[in-house]
Amino acid sequence: MSLTSLITTAYRARIEAEHLTPDPAQEAVLSELDCIAMGLRNAPQKGGSLGWMFAIKSEPVRGLYLWGGVGRGKSMLMDLFHEAAGVEKSRRVHFHAFMQEVQTALHAARKTGVDDAIRPVADEMAAGLQLLCLDEMQITDIADAMIVGRLFERMFEAGVTVVTTSNRPPDDLYKDGLNRALFLPFISLMKDKMEVWHLHSPRDWRQDRLEGAKTYFHPADAAARAEVSALWQDFAGDASHPLVLKVKGREVTIPAFANGVARAQFYDLCGQPLGPADYLALADAIRVLILEDIPRLSSENYNQARRFVTLIDALYEARIRLIATAADTPENLYIEGEGSFEFERTASRLREMQSAEWMAED
Repeated sequence: MSLTSLITTAYRARIEAEHLTPDPAQEAVLSELDCIAMGLRNAPQKGGSLGWMFAIKSEPVRGLYLWGGVGRGKSMLMDLFHEAAGVEKSRRVHFHAFMQEVQTALHAARKTGVDDAIRPVADEMAAGLQLLCLDEMQITDIADAMIVGRLFERMFEAGVTVVTTSNRPPDDLYKDGLNRALFLPFISLMKDKMEVWHLHSPRDWRQDRLEGAKTYFHPADAAARAEVSALWQDFAGDASHPLVLKVKGREVTIPAFANGVARAQFYDLCGQPLGPADYLALADAIRVLILEDIPRLSSENYNQARRFVTLIDALYEARIRLIATAADTPENLYIEGEGSFEFERTASRLREMQSAEWMAED
């Protein structure tokens, strides 16, 4: 493998192994990833202590901000880059998980009485790190918006190269957010330190995987669980992690998330005191939801039925793909009790969401 084409060679190997289908939009960005990989290979190595802060600082290798529509292969390309580049002092982490780490570290730093908690947290995270790969960057929370700019400024000063993916271009991050003017310098900083690349592919590979596939399984038996687990493995591989959403000062945790696909039990989403804002936040953060073990509903679990209706409405309006295992057909999930007549609309939507026509629409 040529060191000047580490990423291109790895991409072509996956095509030859029939793990990938060629995509011109993906192929176009490979040379940029190759340049970053070579730059990192040739860059001076950082030590594992904080001694780098007192040494002459070198400009970090210019990173990459890769953005585009859902299902275009951004996460796959970043994972391919992280693996093939072979940078020893590197991290690959989902942006939500990364910010959770930051918030936890800031809480611990503040307990020490330090005046500026961000500085020691950023320095500790940057110590010995050469490459940070962040998947699915999105800024929707005022606290994150205020923190992330200063955090990245310190990491860039420390010589860390950042490669990140996002569904939005940099100028749309935290769009219309409170006090957004304070966030604009961070956008300028990213453009200065990272190449901005639009992955403009006409194909949604995630949807292609579901084309013609069964997405509603009943009854929720061992065979159904096996089929859903196979779909999840195809989407997520071994890279899943919890997804933590911040909604009106609260945290809503989805047990498993990877590559825009969330996986949860019915009770996780409908057995908890969640409401429309929570489901809208979920729909905004994912592309596909795998929801398992939907039970038969009745007056005895009316609150769960009501939440389920709200959840399906949010998914339907946002055009989120739903893969589900259930105790019965949509029409037989809720046949008695308050609201059972209104549930007919939910059953109809569940049917429509399984149709090829609905799946094909944007």
